[in-house]
Amino acid sequence: MNITNRVNAFSSLGSFLKQFVTKTKAPELTNLNNKFYEEFLLVIDQTEIYNRWFIKENIIQAIEAWSENLSKEQLQKWISPYSFKNIPKKIGVIQAGNIPLVGFHDFLSVLISGHVFIGKASSKDNKLPKIISKILIEIEPRFNEKIFWEDRLNDIDAIIATGSDNSSRYFEYYFGKKPNIIRKNRSSWAVITGRESEKDLYNLGKDIFAYYGLGCRNISKLFVPDNYDFKPLFEAIEPFQKVYNNNKYANNYDYNQSVYLMNLEKFLQNGFLILKEEIGHHSPLSVIYYEQYSKIETVQSRIENQRNEIQCICYSDGEISDSIPFGETQEPKLWDYADQIDTLKFLSEL
Repeated sequence: MNITNRVNAFSSLGSFLKQFVTKTKAPELTNLNNKFYEEFLLVIDQTEIYNRWFIKENIIQAIEAWSENLSKEQLQKWISPYSFKNIPKKIGVIQAGNIPLVGFHDFLSVLISGHVFIGKASSKDNKLPKIISKILIEIEPRFNEKIFWEDRLNDIDAIIATGSDNSSRYFEYYFGKKPNIIRKNRSSWAVITGRESEKDLYNLGKDIFAYYGLGCRNISKLFVPDNYDFKPLFEAIEPFQKVYNNNKYANNYDYNQSVYLMNLEKFLQNGFLILKEEIGHHSPLSVIYYEQYSKIETVQSRIENQRNEIQCICYSDGEISDSIPFGETQEPKLWDYADQIDTLKFLSEL
């Protein structure tokens, strides 16, 4: 199976996934749909029941993002700088489960580069990845010898593992002697100038509330000008108040509000989001930390000093390198690598 075969297979997978966004079956996928369409719908429903963070709306959002990334044009653009002439290796992949299909990029990277995927799915997200594997094998049967799901990763040549700072120490201990990518906790920041439009601030709301804020690409830290008026921000993000309808989110919000009130700490809130002035950047769910600044150079310096702790940065004026526009944190391209570690380069050089 050559690289063209692999690209074609994933492109077909993207076409299959797109049907669940458009809610229209593609005639050219009739055979595939006869086997998997209803089962895939059932898995979406089962996933929502099993993990109440993974509501159907969020699952479809993740599916839409991947259906767009799996176009033949995007795949070819992504792989074009690399050469995959190496001998296939067994790559262990430990997946996170904080948002739907968060481990799909590693799955795709291992297989598109010609290696063998030996995955350990998160208990929080183990249904969608496995049915997608079945569909991919149906599209290209030769993947049957390339995809394995295991509870323990023993016979592997390299490892890609994603988790918390605590779990990363465990990964380092057990897998540190093998070629590895081990990802730790990261957070995403946004810089507000005070010149943002209502649409900019609404888009910032998307960056905060997508997937309930559970992703490392969700904004958890704001930098605002001195004496910033938060009223326009609160007004712009009002459409996202539906997050409070999820009991799990509401419990987090109510708990954090109670703690701050009991401790007589100052904070701002609008009924579904708490803003707290705090130097830290790993804020609790339903809380955004913020700091005030007088000069943008101060923020730039902070960012440069803590680059290895930041996943992405939102900023509208372009003065901060590698920043992205508001509203795009949860719309990464294939080449927007987690932790800025080039996964395909790592895999191509094994």
